[in-house]
Amino acid sequence: RHYKPIVKNFFVNIYANYKSDPIIEEITSICNELDIEPHKVWIEEAFNWNIVTQIYNETTSLKPNDWWIISDDDELQLYSKPIEEIIKECDKNNWEFVTGGFLDRIGENGEFPEITNDSNVWKEMPNAGFFRYPLSRAEANKVTLLKGKHNVVPGQHFIDLGRGKTSWGKSHPLRYPVEKNFTQVHHFKWDYTVLQRLKEVSKSMSNFTFAHEYKKMLKSIQDRDYTIDLNEREFMFERIETPNYSQYRKWKILTEKILKIKDL
Repeated sequence: RHYKPIVKNFFVNIYANYKSDPIIEEITSICNELDIEPHKVWIEEAFNWNIVTQIYNETTSLKPNDWWIISDDDELQLYSKPIEEIIKECDKNNWEFVTGGFLDRIGENGEFPEITNDSNVWKEMPNAGFFRYPLSRAEANKVTLLKGKHNVVPGQHFIDLGRGKTSWGKSHPLRYPVEKNFTQVHHFKWDYTVLQRLKEVSKSMSNFTFAHEYKKMLKSIQDRDYTIDLNEREFMFERIETPNYSQYRKWKILTEKILKIKDL
């Protein structure tokens, strides 16, 4: 619903761990309610983020000259201006991708709330801040809009330029200027179900799961009695209950902070 007014077509990929995985029926049902045809079902091992990135790249490459929003199912993106305007500017100036950074969302009193299909996540997770990177050193940059001919690196953090090079930095010539827009990626990952996922991924021995980040994050949360301190200055919390780009007053400061991160 968040993206429906601004996109032409949806390509929903369903990531399942086995053929009878109930997630397939669950996501298909949600798509049907929204009058969306699922694009493809993928049967892959759990938490393989490299495969997830391959899925994104394979999907966007279907229409290499079109513009694509890349969005996970636990995030909602906000832009500084209508996306149509950004795309027009990009086409005029030969810019081919747009980037942003994560704003972590958490519930009342810094708690991990229960979210249902009927929830208004903006109100039930009203606190927007920046705690994941300080607690786990997980990369906070994100490619949000791109021409389909470009690939992204694992985590969708940067454009993959080949030979080990990425679009990291502030002023790549194909990048829409961050001064005009640095997309807010509101990360609603932090509901009560994330705690079990953190425990599961932390036990993984596979490199593609980024288990070390999850383990560090889990320990930080456990040390804080399973809450996030809303008064911690480093976390830069503000209360944001509606999808309004200009509402988060610290965004310019946080943008500069995120752009300097390079932990891949």
